[in-house]
Amino acid sequence: MVIKVAYGVEKKKVDEQGRFVLPSDWRMEELKENNEVFVIKGKGYLKIVPKKKVDLTKFFDTADLGRNIEDWTEFERRFYNEVS
Repeated sequence: MVIKVAYGVEKKKVDEQGRFVLPSDWRMEELKENNEVFVIKGKGYLKIVPKKKVDLTKFFDTADLGRNIEDWTEFERRFYNEVS
């Protein structure tokens, strides 16, 4: 039996082995490409987050290294000389 307490909040029973059923509408919406989730344990709560692929291309060309890096070998040589 599921009791909806408020929007997005459901009261669920946990079986003897610690399992419960994720809501089917949430599974269909959030677990489209993968059936894995991250379970984040906090003091007094669990947070379940769907594992999704992240598109890292949106971060391309966003780092400002303060100089042109067209010649990668030259950039590395200067960068590591400045760091050490």
